Amino acid sequence: QVQLVESGGGSVQAGGSLRLACVASGASGYTYSSLCMGWFRQALGKEREGVAAISTGTYSRYYADSVKGRSTISQDKAKKTLYLDLNSLKPEDTAVYYCAAAVGWCGDRRWSLQSSFAYWGQGTQVTVSS
Repeated sequence: QVQLVESGGGSVQAGGSLRLACVASGASGYTYSSLCMGWFRQALGKEREGVAAISTGTYSRYYADSVKGRSTISQDKAKKTLYLDLNSLKPEDTAVYYCAAAVGWCGDRRWSLQSSFAYWGQGTQVTVSS
């Protein structure tokens, strides 16, 4: 069982930056190194969409086209913490951002689909004003 807790959301003006963090607990060091961890977001009235993902053991990274070039997913394995740096934020980035985890590599699944992940955090709100 993996528990995920996100932090770092907030309100920012367009063009600004935010760093989201997700702390994973309940996973041993071995298990943490065998995860696909991802960030999803859900805007009001829209479906939840994958933003970025990383295989914790190989550091392979994946990005949605909507954030490619503007965001970076990273991790601190010692702290079992996942990060998402969001830059050049736009009003359309406004959403609740969720951290997700699944056992196995991201490359072995369709990482952008909710159904590919078994564990979820509670979400953190990001609001970008124009």
